[in-house]
Amino acid sequence: MTETEQLEAAQEQARILAQALPFLRRYAGATIVVKYGGHAMGEEHLATMFGSDIALLKQVGINPVVVHGGGPQINAMLKRLAIQSTFVHGLRVTDAAMVEVVEMVLSGTVNKHVASLISRAGALAVGICGKDGGLIRARKLQRTVRDPGSNIEQALDLGFVGEPEHVDVRVIHALTGAGLIPVISPVGIGADGATYNINADTVAGAVAGALGAQRLLMLTDVPGVLDGQKKLIPELSIAEVDQGIASGMISGGMIPKVETCVAAVREGVKGAVILDGRQPHACLLELFIEGGLGTLIRA
Repeated sequence: MTETEQLEAAQEQARILAQALPFLRRYAGATIVVKYGGHAMGEEHLATMFGSDIALLKQVGINPVVVHGGGPQINAMLKRLAIQSTFVHGLRVTDAAMVEVVEMVLSGTVNKHVASLISRAGALAVGICGKDGGLIRARKLQRTVRDPGSNIEQALDLGFVGEPEHVDVRVIHALTGAGLIPVISPVGIGADGATYNINADTVAGAVAGALGAQRLLMLTDVPGVLDGQKKLIPELSIAEVDQGIASGMISGGMIPKVETCVAAVREGVKGAVILDGRQPHACLLELFIEGGLGTLIRA
């Protein structure tokens, strides 16, 4: 590289830093909850990049809190142990044997791996689960289905599948106050001491709401919410989300994601974003460029 090219590269770096400065001021001291999963977790180069990005957020004065999933890793371990999964209307039944595997994988292997990605990048991350410090009090998830023949609603028993009942943020504040980054696996504890497997998106939304986070970033395998022409919608209000679901524009697996974002916003989160975690530096692009990368949902 010639001296002229080196100078031009340095000037470009300086320009990028200057453009990021207003956003650094905006988020200084803010809490950002990031739900991490999907292909971003499965591909090594993206995982390494994610760890570096979360470490960078901490180093510039932002307080990131990570909630991770781990469905593919659970499936791989169940296969290795020859434990057969049972599904009812597309929902996995989690019995006592399976919830032990879920806890082992999510709160063990996956949790410590995600924390180590961040720690290797120069920040201090600590892996915890929803059972630690009473962080996530869970209750059994209640689901019903309507019998197509009789039109009668029937209760589904999904075993140890839960949903957050209460989030006690004291353990999170203790960690962030000490300069650490909490990395949370979505396993909660019931009033009776039972362990519950909880959807990671739901946990991320509940944690963000309890913290009153500035942003909830939901890393997915799609660019965000798309309109009828398959173009990204950069921003939606809660009312527009309701209209999109009613019209069918928002459908399938996107519905629970936007509902989680809406619930978080109603709990006090300033904005929730659905974005493509497969994009390199997705979190930085969302926070530090005008307009962001995904679909922002706010009141």
